[in-house]
Amino acid sequence: MKYLIAGLGNIGSEYSNTRHNIGFIVLDALSKASNISFSDSRYGSVAELKHKGRTFILLKPSTYMNLSGKAVSYWLQKEKIPVENLLVVVDDIALPLGSLRLRSFGSDGGHNGLKSIDEVLGTQNYARLRFGIGGDFPKGHQVDYVLGEWTADEVKVLPEPIKVASVIVFSFGTIGVERTMNFFNKKKKEDGGQQ
Repeated sequence: MKYLIAGLGNIGSEYSNTRHNIGFIVLDALSKASNISFSDSRYGSVAELKHKGRTFILLKPSTYMNLSGKAVSYWLQKEKIPVENLLVVVDDIALPLGSLRLRSFGSDGGHNGLKSIDEVLGTQNYARLRFGIGGDFPKGHQVDYVLGEWTADEVKVLPEPIKVASVIVFSFGTIGVERTMNFFNKKKKEDGGQQ
């Protein structure tokens, strides 16, 4: 079984430490923990990871955020991966910093990367892991915020949710999106002391 894990972001050193690049950051952490490296290929940097008999193709598109669909579509076709085995890791200003929300489908929520993928694939029925980056910015300054660099306080918060995001990626490939959603949503409730 093959899975495409697309982490969204923008290429170039000026973007590498920005909130909008959390998809790249999660995939970089995953490759580092698995001791594999990315190589430049068509429409992106790609790494291949084996886990429990599954093959995970990690993709960091080089098309810039608003053309992410071109890279995702190309690699789905090239690797003959069905759209239900696609997981997109993306930043979300509607979620508090470090919050993670896995969904099996959904709207683009105003995110240009998801908008591009929806348009090119012609569907919103693919899994996405939304990584909260918070939304603490003045009205009209969304672009400055998402393309801004992490603050020192934010950097301290990131390691744990990045680690959990990696676990979610593997779980998506091994037990499927529904069971992964149930497990992580349930886990959050238990952590909060609810039954």
